[in-house]
Amino acid sequence: MKKGIYIILIGLTLTLNSCSVYNFTGTGKIDADTFQVNYFQNNAELVEPGIERTFTITLQEILQNQTSLNLTNQGGDLLYEGEIVEYRITPMTATSNQTAAQNRLTIAVMVRFSNKNKEEDNFEKRFSFYHDYDANEQMTGTRLTTALDEIFERITQDIFNESLAKW
Repeated sequence: MKKGIYIILIGLTLTLNSCSVYNFTGTGKIDADTFQVNYFQNNAELVEPGIERTFTITLQEILQNQTSLNLTNQGGDLLYEGEIVEYRITPMTATSNQTAAQNRLTIAVMVRFSNKNKEEDNFEKRFSFYHDYDANEQMTGTRLTTALDEIFERITQDIFNESLAKW
């Protein structure tokens, strides 16, 4: 009987001690207090006005929502910078009349991440995602907003995972 209680206590102790290393978002212990997200310029050949601001804000929000880090305008322990390098609409499937039945919006972002407290975590990497839509629809208004929300949610989560989650 005593042996069973000791095993439970040891298991409970190990479980509680391991919780201090990870939090619910999957990030390990972050060796930083602040982060900085510089404005991501839109350098894509096809330019959709305003998406650079939307992307920058979306990246800031995911970092604020999933960490306890403080956003700063300069001198952040973690620095995210880069540019939007691709905004492209391509036909995906064709009809019997040889017209597009479905299009794909693809956006790619080049990100440079710097951790001034742990330089081995630094990287420069391209992240991209897409949204498929009916070719009869125009990529404007709510259709565009929905597509950007979906694409930016995926890209910013991928950036978060690459820079902080360390799965």
